[in-house]
Amino acid sequence: MLGFVRARLALFSRIQAMALKAVWAFKLRSLFVMLGVAFGIASLTLIVTAVDGANKTAVQLVEMFGPDAVIVFGGNIKKRAVGERLQTLTEDDARSIRQSLPGAYLVVPMRAKMNVTVSRQENKYGGVLAVGATADYAQAWNWPLIEGRDLSQDDVTFAAKVCLIGDKPAKELFGEVSPIGRTIQADKVPLQVVGRLAYRGVSPGGGAPDIDNRIILPISTLTNRFHLERKYYRGLRVKFHDASRIAEHAEAVRGILRANHKLGPDQDDDFTVLTADEILNFLAMFKGGLLVFLGVTAAIAVLVGGFVLANLFALSVGERSEEIGLKRAMGARASAILMQFLIEASALTLVGGLAGLGLGLSLGQLLTRLGVLSIEFSWKAFFLALVSALAIGLTFGLKPARQAAALDPIKALRGGE
Repeated sequence: MLGFVRARLALFSRIQAMALKAVWAFKLRSLFVMLGVAFGIASLTLIVTAVDGANKTAVQLVEMFGPDAVIVFGGNIKKRAVGERLQTLTEDDARSIRQSLPGAYLVVPMRAKMNVTVSRQENKYGGVLAVGATADYAQAWNWPLIEGRDLSQDDVTFAAKVCLIGDKPAKELFGEVSPIGRTIQADKVPLQVVGRLAYRGVSPGGGAPDIDNRIILPISTLTNRFHLERKYYRGLRVKFHDASRIAEHAEAVRGILRANHKLGPDQDDDFTVLTADEILNFLAMFKGGLLVFLGVTAAIAVLVGGFVLANLFALSVGERSEEIGLKRAMGARASAILMQFLIEASALTLVGGLAGLGLGLSLGQLLTRLGVLSIEFSWKAFFLALVSALAIGLTFGLKPARQAAALDPIKALRGGE
C-alpha cells in the first residue's frame, strides 16, 4: 500500500514538472492567460474589499453619529428642488425643541464656513472647515477631546475668540507640540485653542471633506467675525436620554418644526431629520448598488479570462499533438495527459489570481485616495481570489484537457492527419 502511494506521488511529481516546463515553454500563451484571469480576479478583489470597507465605514459612522441622536438640516435634501431655500432653521426652532421635548438634553445649533485658511507664525494651511456651535459640541457629537476643554456657554454668550482644533490642522500647524493655549489665525481672526479633538478618520461618504480637517468656534464668534447671517442655522444636533425611542423622538422633532414653519398637510418638509438608522439604510442602498455594478463587471471579466484560457489551450492541443502522441506511444495514460493540462491551467490561473489580487488592491487604494470609495483588505479577499482563480483553471481548462487526453496516439504523431 505504501509503495503504491509513493509511486502515485512520484508520478504526480513528474507530471507536475512537465506541466510547469510547458507553461514556461509557451511564454506568450501563458502571459495572455494570466492577464485574462488577472483582470477578472482584480474586479472580484475590488468587490470584496469595497464591501468590507463599506461595512467598516457604516459601523464607524453609526458610532460617530450615536444611536441617541438626530440631526436636522435646513432644506429637504431628500426631495431637493432647484433653487430651494436651505436656510430654514432658526433659534425659535431650537428653543421649541428644548422646551417641548423633555427627553432632549442637548440641542446644539451649527453654522459653517468652508475653505478657511488657518495659520500660526509662518505656517499656513488652507481648506479648513470652520464650524460654529454652542456649548458642549464635543459631547453632542460623541467626539473625545485629547486635551483641553469643550466650548462653554460663556464662550457663546461673550463671542469669545476661542476654538477647538481638529487633528488635521493641529498636525499641520503644531506638529507634535500641544496646541492648547496657543493662538492661531483663521482668515486673520485670532483664536485661542482651548481643546483638541481626537482623530476620527472617517468621512460621511466618498469624496466628502476630511472630517478631521476642521476647527470649532462659538457660533456667535463665527457669525460676528465672518459676517454670516445670524438668523438661520444650517443644522441642529439633538441628543435624547432614551435611545430606544429614537424613531418617536425624530417624529416629534419633525412635528414641532412643521408647526413652527406653518407647513400644510400637503406641503413637503423644508428641513431634513436624520437618524443613525436612516444613515445605515442609505449605506445599504449604496452597498447594494456597488455590489451590482462591480459584480456584473467582475462576472464579465472572469468569463472573458476563462474563455481566453479555454481558446488558447484548445489551440495548444493542436500545436502539441505530436508531443501528446509521443507520450501516449511511450505508455502515458490518458489520465496523465488530462492531469498535466489541468495542472498547467491551474498554475497559470493561480499566478494570474495573485497578479489580479495585487492589481485589485492597488486600484482600490487609488480609488480610496481619490475619495471614490473606501476599501478594507482582509484575508477573505486573498483566499477568495485564489479559490476563484483555481476554479477558473479547472472549469475552463477541463474541456481542452479532455481533448488532449482523447487524442489517438497514431494520428497525433502524424500531426493530427
